[in-house]
Amino acid sequence: MSDTDAAKPAPPPLPDHLSVEPTSPFYVAAVFEHEVGIRFNGKERHDVEEYCISEGWVRVPAGKSRDRKGNPLMIKLKGQVEAFYR
Repeated sequence: MSDTDAAKPAPPPLPDHLSVEPTSPFYVAAVFEHEVGIRFNGKERHDVEEYCISEGWVRVPAGKSRDRKGNPLMIKLKGQVEAFYR
């Protein structure tokens, strides 16, 4: 174990519901100090903006579509959700 590994704090437990949007009530800054991965229906996804493990859904951008404020349009996909630290 190197000195940089010893100085790194342990990651907090992953919440059941998490969002990458800082204005969301489900945003947890301490979690994003570490790299988070999402496995949806057995495949790792890199475009997940929000997830809920207990309800079994993720929100992802719907292609290149944008709303009038310039934010990507989001769609909710239902299935098996697994969150982990990389």
